[in-house]
Amino acid sequence: MIMTDDTPVLRKTRELCQTILEQPDFQSIRQRIETFLGDEQARGQYDELVQKGQALQRKQQNSIPLTGEEIAEFERERDSLLNNPVARGFLDAQEELHGFRQTIQRYLNKTLELGRLPTAEDLDESSCGHGCSCDH
Repeated sequence: MIMTDDTPVLRKTRELCQTILEQPDFQSIRQRIETFLGDEQARGQYDELVQKGQALQRKQQNSIPLTGEEIAEFERERDSLLNNPVARGFLDAQEELHGFRQTIQRYLNKTLELGRLPTAEDLDESSCGHGCSCDH
């Protein structure tokens, strides 16, 4: 099915997008992300930790044991990042944004699956529990 700009589904999708943009929670998320993107020190700290985490992961995947010193250094840097309010705000915002996406995706998937609007019970059936990342 090809959708053009004048289909009811696309009009409602744009309405949903506009509603999301107008939500105070979403505006707060965007502000925290923008603050982080504008803070070179926080971004650098984050990038460095990601790179170190990837390097440690590669070592593990290659069956190279990690030293206690490597682990301790990574944990110190992680703790330092989490104590940076701008970086912490960014990480929290990313988590909240993920929650927005998951909720919308669950409703959409369940609607398409059932051929009707899902009830709370329908949505509960598709969840493996709090913190589940299986994207049901």
